[in-house]
Amino acid sequence: MATVSSLGIGSGLDLSTLLDNLTTAEKARLTPITTAQTKYSAQLTAYGTMQSALQTFADAATALGSAKTYGTTTATSSNTTALSATTTTGAAAGKYTISVGQLAASQSLISASQTSNTAALGSTTSGNARTLTISQGDGSKPLSISLTDSQTSLTGVRDAINKAGGGVTASIVKVSDSSYKLVLSANNTGTDSKMTLSVTGDDQLNNIIGYDSSNDTGAMTENTPAANAQLTFNGISLERQSNTISDIQDGITLNLASTTTADATLTIAKDTSTASTAITTFVNAYNSLQDTFSNLTKYTATTVNSDAQDTSNGVLLGDSTLRSIQTQLKSAIGVSSGSNSVNTLASIGITSDPTTGKLVIDSTKLSTALTSTTSAVQTMMVGDGKTTGIMTNISNLNANFLNANTGTIANASTSVNNTLKQLTKQYNSVNDSINDTIARYKTQFTALDVSIQKLNSTATYLTQQFEAMSSSSSSS
Repeated sequence: MATVSSLGIGSGLDLSTLLDNLTTAEKARLTPITTAQTKYSAQLTAYGTMQSALQTFADAATALGSAKTYGTTTATSSNTTALSATTTTGAAAGKYTISVGQLAASQSLISASQTSNTAALGSTTSGNARTLTISQGDGSKPLSISLTDSQTSLTGVRDAINKAGGGVTASIVKVSDSSYKLVLSANNTGTDSKMTLSVTGDDQLNNIIGYDSSNDTGAMTENTPAANAQLTFNGISLERQSNTISDIQDGITLNLASTTTADATLTIAKDTSTASTAITTFVNAYNSLQDTFSNLTKYTATTVNSDAQDTSNGVLLGDSTLRSIQTQLKSAIGVSSGSNSVNTLASIGITSDPTTGKLVIDSTKLSTALTSTTSAVQTMMVGDGKTTGIMTNISNLNANFLNANTGTIANASTSVNNTLKQLTKQYNSVNDSINDTIARYKTQFTALDVSIQKLNSTATYLTQQFEAMSSSSSSS
């Protein structure tokens, strides 16, 4: 069978160009699909952009919907060397007179000097189980530690106590090359943490590290006695186990650092900066979200009688998901919640610009509201924290919008992804059809090329024969 090495060689026809043109025409069937893929991919990216802006807004709304944002206070001490304080929500503003007569201290016990810190100090002939018990008066379970013969040295006892992880820390002080002392320190301050040590099954070791805090007797010596903090708070005498005291008055934690020779004044004042900052962050996040909405739905008018949209139009122009979210949030921003005169955002100085839809803050009005009607502002914003309160309701909406599985944006994104999957299948199907069609054209063109080549060869042969016959007739 005759063959051709290149399409068109046998026939002399430009079949290769014709095949290329047919291929280009067939490939045009893919253009509507790729155009749709580009469109839906851009929508998916736009949903991601919207979700990011909405998440920032949601975080701001959550902060503004927390009761901790309101009623915060600051604490100032007139004697920072002696005491300081921190406050939480609920601390009452006012001035408090405080004096510190004594600081709480941890008990410390020290053993008699031993010539070695590694030599065994216990009896090795008793044959009984040896147990070190450390009790403290704070009601905690006594620490019970079994000691082997090798653990009766100062180092062994220290390591065993520290490894047991109780309320006591052990250390060794080297006094000289031949003098070592075991030091035990209660981890907590106060008389409730006094230590009593006893060793059962080894009287010899007990006579070195035993101690009874109930009567201050034993082999060890009390180096630092346990002590409670003693102070007066607005003229009331108080005693506590620790220098950090949080149970005197709700929302106030005192930190005692030294005794005082004169009364110190602790001033608790309202602090509106936390709420003010949270409101500013919320407003900025809302306005930024509006910018995102505007960019994604931007519309530019086209020339008259033109069916094509302007290429600068937003990807989500006319998108129902975006429009629904924007409408619901706008409605939630303007609702009324709470009672009295403080029941809307506008009542505390947060209004909507009718031209842009963005929020604007009247700083003076807001400052007055936060200072003089803090509780009412909190009620309006937070409500019951479940179904009432402007920020609570906005947070509930955001939760529905942003839920990763069933949220508004998740559902819209899933729909787009499903469409993209269908477009991919459609693209592959049409592309396979195009390839099959081009392959069929090529086969047909090759057969045509071969047929024409055969016809040309036959024509050439016949021409040669006719010419030969003509020449023979002329010569005879």
